[in-house]
Amino acid sequence: MKTVSVALLGLLLGSGLPGASPAGAADMPDVIPAYAAAWSWTGFYAGAHLGAGSANAQFSDPAGPPIYGGAVRSPSFLGGGQAGYNWQIPNSNFVLGIEGDVSGFIADGSATCLASSGFFISANCRVRQGLGGSLTGRVGWAAGAQGRTLLYAKGGGAWLQEKIDITSNPLIFPSTVFDGTRWGWTAGAGVERAITPAWSFRLEYDYARFGAVNVATPESFVQVLPPFSNGYLRTAGGTTSVSQNLQTVKVGLNYKFGVDGDARFQPTESEYRLRGTTDAGVIPAIEVEIGGRTWYSSGRFQKDLGATANPSLQNVLVSRLTYDTTAASGEVFGRLDTAQNFFLKGFVGGGKILSGKMHDEDWLIFNGTVPYSNTLSTVSGDIGYATIDVGYSLFRGPSANIGGFIGYNYYREDKSAFGCVQIANPYSACVPSIPNSTLAITENNKWNSLRVGATGAVKLMDGLTLTADAAYLPFVNFTGVDNHVLRTDVSNTVSPEAGAGHGVQLEAILSYAIGKSFSVGAGGRYWAMWAPGASTNIFGTDCPCQTLPVRAERYGGFIQASYKLDGLK
Repeated sequence: MKTVSVALLGLLLGSGLPGASPAGAADMPDVIPAYAAAWSWTGFYAGAHLGAGSANAQFSDPAGPPIYGGAVRSPSFLGGGQAGYNWQIPNSNFVLGIEGDVSGFIADGSATCLASSGFFISANCRVRQGLGGSLTGRVGWAAGAQGRTLLYAKGGGAWLQEKIDITSNPLIFPSTVFDGTRWGWTAGAGVERAITPAWSFRLEYDYARFGAVNVATPESFVQVLPPFSNGYLRTAGGTTSVSQNLQTVKVGLNYKFGVDGDARFQPTESEYRLRGTTDAGVIPAIEVEIGGRTWYSSGRFQKDLGATANPSLQNVLVSRLTYDTTAASGEVFGRLDTAQNFFLKGFVGGGKILSGKMHDEDWLIFNGTVPYSNTLSTVSGDIGYATIDVGYSLFRGPSANIGGFIGYNYYREDKSAFGCVQIANPYSACVPSIPNSTLAITENNKWNSLRVGATGAVKLMDGLTLTADAAYLPFVNFTGVDNHVLRTDVSNTVSPEAGAGHGVQLEAILSYAIGKSFSVGAGGRYWAMWAPGASTNIFGTDCPCQTLPVRAERYGGFIQASYKLDGLK
């Protein structure tokens, strides 16, 4: 998959198609005579995309409705290619088309399943996507000057290759596995902007639904004489029905065949440069933009404490903590574009966790007298983050700025869980409940990530700009500190945590220019990082004696305002 990512980045940063040289693209307003022919979307095209995905797998339980869990969220980075054909109805703005696409995924998700009772030893379900694609029809409307902004909807068939593992906790029974291809349907919508006669930039959202598959479940035990540790009966394996949906957002670049790759559109009176100025075809030596945002977000942090230090048995758990939170934060951002088409961009921000809850799950505790325990606590805390990227603009012209970047992201999340109430087993912890005025657990995490990705800003119509970033995180370093404040059965309540993994970050912004330099906008952002090989020196032990796969997501919407200084010498 790393090879796929490098190849995608090369396609997005360097144009290997006929007639498209990096130098020509960098100086596109001045090098080649303008393209004066009437514009049409008709023709064959091919391209590449980067993006983020979020899959949700629902596991049925033949024993009855679950107390908790039963759904596995799998965040993913995806990258791949697409090809198709458009036909613009003559003398019309309607565009019809057909498209096929294929994406490779780096994904990982797990959750509790088969938890119908606190007296049954439930399971850990893990879901990972590997490869997927679709074949769809498209219908669109060519809007804006010369019809160069295509608003479209699509629908058709989809397929997904994925692996599902189901493991009883913390028993060393063999896992049951599904590893195959699923078939379903997909629907989506997007916007695509022709930045030259041959090249176009797009942002697309897709939803896919896959038919249920039956997966065998492993053996386990049920407690028939609670709370006695010797009152268990072995249960046979059964069957669960697993349904699946997948949501993806993709940033893409397409090349239209049969058109001169170096041709440029002829500027018109309505050709606005990005963020407002009416000086068509003029690009200042240096452009500087600064602004502020308010981000309202939801997040999840999950860590799975393994039964052993053996990474091959990381699906066999003794405990899991899952934090779900909402937060509000403020940030400042900026971007500098130079005359040489290099750019520097970034932001820094922080805020408070407004509300949250934490589920603390345990299996076979208190000398085996409790098969499954699940306590619920309230959560407060704060977040902080910063990103800096340096990149190069492959296309930079009167109404588009498209390029690639490499950068760094820092994300910090500090959480405190208060009180607890038992929701699964009346013989377990937090019976009676502990009030929310009592601090129970703290969790402080830091994520340091390398970013590699693509960014684009295109003028959809006068004053209206779409900006989108998609970044793969090929290396993520995770560190954390857990403190079970109320534990009295250990000499040290602090557990250091560390590991490495991958991730994805994506955001899209729609902004409107008010005057020449000032703009306001709204957008959305999705971050996901995971470290499947992480471990912990639990309660201050000398070695990382237990596996601790961790996953974090944060996503939400923001509003922003910015001011642009241009024409600097």
